[in-house]
Amino acid sequence: MKTPSLAVPGFRAAGVRCGIKTRGPDVALIVSDVPAAAAGVFTRSTVVGAPVTVSRERVRRGRARAIVANAGVSNVAMGARGLRDARRMTELAARAVGCRAEEVLVASTGVIGHPLPMDKLTRGIADAGRSLEPGGLDAASRAILTTDLVQKTAAVRTKIDGRSVSIAGIAKGSGMIEPDVATMLSFLVTDAAIAPPLLRRLLRGAADASYNRLTVDGESSTSDTVLLLANGVAGHAPLRDAASAGARRFAAALGEVTQELARAIARDGEGATKLVTVKVGGARSAEEAARAAKRIANSMLVKTALFGGDPNWGRILQTIGAARVAIRLERAVVSLCGVAVFRAGAPTGVAARRRAGARLRAQEVEVALDLGAGRHAATVWTCDLSYDYVKINAEYTT
Repeated sequence: MKTPSLAVPGFRAAGVRCGIKTRGPDVALIVSDVPAAAAGVFTRSTVVGAPVTVSRERVRRGRARAIVANAGVSNVAMGARGLRDARRMTELAARAVGCRAEEVLVASTGVIGHPLPMDKLTRGIADAGRSLEPGGLDAASRAILTTDLVQKTAAVRTKIDGRSVSIAGIAKGSGMIEPDVATMLSFLVTDAAIAPPLLRRLLRGAADASYNRLTVDGESSTSDTVLLLANGVAGHAPLRDAASAGARRFAAALGEVTQELARAIARDGEGATKLVTVKVGGARSAEEAARAAKRIANSMLVKTALFGGDPNWGRILQTIGAARVAIRLERAVVSLCGVAVFRAGAPTGVAARRRAGARLRAQEVEVALDLGAGRHAATVWTCDLSYDYVKINAEYTT
């Protein structure tokens, strides 16, 4: 099926180069032609970048016109200067698009502890304003990348009250990924009409079922930011009730976009060779299911085994036991790519291990564990851990 266009009615975007990164575009600007409802979710780290502080304050108003972002420097741990520079970015964007600075949200990603080159950003944001176009989200998606190898974009179409509604999103993230909402940014736009309180609720639900089920290396960022703008130009009556048919339909479509972006981030994890889906069932509680899935997904022993195509189910049971997750071994089942390698307290044999090992050579693999202790389940997306992850992060600032 053909992927829907990233163009959303009433939005324009651009991605341009100003020279912060050594190559490629590094300034993104996304603009709604009319005032839009706005919602955001952010890192819960105690160390945050100045853009997170500024955008948190502004998104509480529930309205915005634009998002401006840069890649290459994260504007973290820069004190009063960092806040001044983040606010200055919004002033420059407001001038470029013709709105108030308070209507602009801001994000930055890249190296920590370096000042933003405001002379370059002054030129770059003005250039982005002149480059805005309805199909510009693709360019914006390129401009927010750092160690990413590929762009992350997604779009869906749905119907609300008989009106066609579009949702499109872009994201970046490759390392320092376990959002606590990685290093991740995601910007989403829609022409649906949604009251800000409901928009916040729906975004939080979508993030919890996608970005917060994502891990590359277990490290949360100082800059995690997810922003959603809804400009209402689709023309249906504004959605206000989460139980309404329209809100449920929108929530499903939004979840489809955010989950596709989360999987794309996991697939492009630093040094990754495999997208890994971890499914845990049979847990005593939803919290314990999620904790178990994250434990498996973040285990260096499990991740390196997956890189090598080694069907070493013992590493999965070991890390669950170390996490003190309730498990009944006599009922537990460990499956790798659909092949049960441990069941009813014992391995299932050499032939099963061989079949699992062969399937682990694929670019997308699945680890499944039934704990045999309850009825709750959780899914987490991650990747394997290769030699290249160490190389990339050993040389990140040098």
